[in-house]
Amino acid sequence: MKDIYPEFADDVAFYAVGAHYGIVEDVDTLIMYGESRGYPWPVAASSVQMLADFNITLQSTKIAFDSEGFIIYRGNMGQGSDEEWRRLFTEMSESGKEQ
Repeated sequence: MKDIYPEFADDVAFYAVGAHYGIVEDVDTLIMYGESRGYPWPVAASSVQMLADFNITLQSTKIAFDSEGFIIYRGNMGQGSDEEWRRLFTEMSESGKEQ
């Protein structure tokens, strides 16, 4: 994803949201972690309530929303091939341009 997202950065809003049950991570820590890994996307912090609201029980859950707020993709650690992310970002990019 690190190699694919930059192609779509101008058209697709993508955030890595850090949230863990029982661990509070501040945005600065998340930013430093992302920068140390060379992640080209912005990060955000969340709350434990968000985990419950989206029924997130596994680390590295990935959720994509369309421009109307509907979930169009949900996957866990190890899911989502490069081809799948390229297709999803392409769809999101084209959908955003139609509005």
